[in-house]
Amino acid sequence: MKYVCLVYARENDLREHPDSPPDAECMAFSDAEKARGRVVGGQALQPVSTATTVRVRNGEATITDGPFAETREQLAGFYLIEARDLNEALEVARRIPPARVGSIEVRPVRELEP
Repeated sequence: MKYVCLVYARENDLREHPDSPPDAECMAFSDAEKARGRVVGGQALQPVSTATTVRVRNGEATITDGPFAETREQLAGFYLIEARDLNEALEVARRIPPARVGSIEVRPVRELEP
């Protein structure tokens, strides 16, 4: 079963907090989990200041600068993983390096039906 692990953190903490993992550590984690067949994909995201939000209401699109919502922590990246069940997905998530300075939201992927 596929799960997405959404990495949330305060942007400043990702670079300035003493426990913040360097990019090399995140890449090593990802490479190791790919080798185990657990990480299917994932990426770090650019700063929230680069976000653009699109909403469509009554057929009309509204485009605004910035993220969907103002929060203390921002979506910083994600991992798409393959896990036997939620327990295994949580085991992978607890080892994601940015969990030390932020949080990891684990959600099962819903396969779309044709």
